[in-house]
Amino acid sequence: MASSNLVGHTARPRVLCPENLSADGLTLLRKTLDVDEKQGLTPEQLIDMIPEYDALLVRSETKVTAALLNAARKLKVVARAGVGVDNVDVPAATRLGIVVVNSPSGNIQAAAEHTIALLMSLARNVPDADASLKAGKWERSRLVGVEVKGKTLGIVGLGKVGLIVARMARGLGMNVVAADPYASQSVAAAANVILVESLAELLPRADFLTIHTPMLASTRGMLSSTELNQMKRGARILNVARGGIVDEKALLSALDSGHIAGVAVDVFTSEPPTKDPDSAAARLVQHPKCIATPHLGASTVEAQENVSMDVCEQVLQILAGDLPRSAVNAPIILPAEYKTLQPFVRLVEKMGSLYTQHFTSPRQPAQRNINTFDLIYEGEITHMSSTKPLFAALIKGLTSPISDAEGFNVNIVNAETVAKERGIFVNEQKSRDPSTQAQAYSSLVTLVARAGAGAGAGSEGLVSTTGTGQQRESSSSTQHIISGYCSDNSPFISRLGRFSTSFVPEGKLLICHNYDSPGKIGVVGSVLGRQGVNINFMSVAPATFSGSGSGSGSGSASAASPTGINGSGSGIGSGGGGGDGAEPVSSKETTEALMILGVDKEVGDDVKTELVGARGVLNVSSVTL
Repeated sequence: MASSNLVGHTARPRVLCPENLSADGLTLLRKTLDVDEKQGLTPEQLIDMIPEYDALLVRSETKVTAALLNAARKLKVVARAGVGVDNVDVPAATRLGIVVVNSPSGNIQAAAEHTIALLMSLARNVPDADASLKAGKWERSRLVGVEVKGKTLGIVGLGKVGLIVARMARGLGMNVVAADPYASQSVAAAANVILVESLAELLPRADFLTIHTPMLASTRGMLSSTELNQMKRGARILNVARGGIVDEKALLSALDSGHIAGVAVDVFTSEPPTKDPDSAAARLVQHPKCIATPHLGASTVEAQENVSMDVCEQVLQILAGDLPRSAVNAPIILPAEYKTLQPFVRLVEKMGSLYTQHFTSPRQPAQRNINTFDLIYEGEITHMSSTKPLFAALIKGLTSPISDAEGFNVNIVNAETVAKERGIFVNEQKSRDPSTQAQAYSSLVTLVARAGAGAGAGSEGLVSTTGTGQQRESSSSTQHIISGYCSDNSPFISRLGRFSTSFVPEGKLLICHNYDSPGKIGVVGSVLGRQGVNINFMSVAPATFSGSGSGSGSGSASAASPTGINGSGSGIGSGGGGGDGAEPVSSKETTEALMILGVDKEVGDDVKTELVGARGVLNVSSVTL
């Protein structure tokens, strides 16, 4: 993900919170962001307001629909203060590059404790006894309950909440059996839980059954008439997970028939269930054998503080360009690995943007068929288990110079979709070349842009492939190469086309391709001085690499590693690599150079024309990074 979301903006990012969240998290946000708490908004009001906001904080009541997301021109993140995200249209958010985060751990203790509270209430008829006594009755004989010690608790879903419930139930003397195809046998055994192969094997054994699975297409209506009939007569059911996992109509029928002795429900298909008095959910709430609570699983002071702090910290991370801990629609990267990758994320985005701005132009229509990019990693970076952030950074860098004006947001969430839609092919490769270890940097990234098979307008292609070692053969000798590395977490470009260099890709740059002869620096400095352009830094890059192809971008091999990456055909490699293979050029052959200048303002076309008109300056490009 790019680290430039906040760069260049004087106004502070805005966060909309249409539901009640713990003040601790919001206080954290207010240090650097503008937070608006506006409760009771209608869907229409929310759609009207959302275009001005960078982040949206919700709990379970707000429906984050595709229509809402499409109206959110600036939105970077939807943060769900809780576990489930079934009130968020995640596919729509993914398509738009909006990160969806949740807090899967902030309320697990609260949900588990509420499950046990309902289990004991169900076993001992606590709500009914309370109502009876308050009505002036004394019905001890009618309110006889059952002990849970020695009973079997069946758990559907042995995740974080399910495992805590299991341990608490074991503390009450219950036998615990669970069904979960992804649960670890060793973890279950450590908690004294018996794992069974299927729901059908679990149901007949359970005296109490509790649900702890997410709401998915595969779990909707998971417990219906067929499954309920498999349970022993007099069993009891609890649902503190998501509404709709248990078929409410089937549950009503099982209660009416007496097959199920009682249920305790905290979640409903439609919330609040009383919105439609004739619905199965509303009738279930009114049933005398049902204990109902209004979605209180996460409603403790501690849980609300935990989830609020968790999602608010993630909002800050995303708006700062970092990866969150719990993104629903982005890959999970180990924190240690992401810390290592972070400077390279910035580097690769800059490399992609530099390629688009320096090597492509409306005046160069011949370059438009270049749609294949080899992203080659050397050194320590090859040991990373995931390079998805680097792939996403490249796609953002390549497309942002031509898409930012449209407000299009490219990031790790939708990078693959964007690449496919635009016909961009990316081949990620890892080189084990030991020569990199002898360099001043620990890792090197090389970007090779070339015309691949199927290039052309309207082509659709593979978004990313990975490999190690040799590159595929290029279908064209026209290719452009950029290499870079990181030092002290700062990105450096070490190669631009045929030229060996070293500069930080930041700010406004002027890149002059000129003959390497005395007086050229003075000519360029004089022209810029007359136009009131101040030079912040200058780097002169000699032509170190040869190769076929036009302009300043042909050739191959890594910048500071003449032996480069072993390969053939496409020219990445040593001099014997093939017809397009590059070799270091002797000083006698060096006749051209690049002058990279950091300037304090945009350089207009008239200045560029004057520079090109100066003797020995071949072409000029301006780049903003």
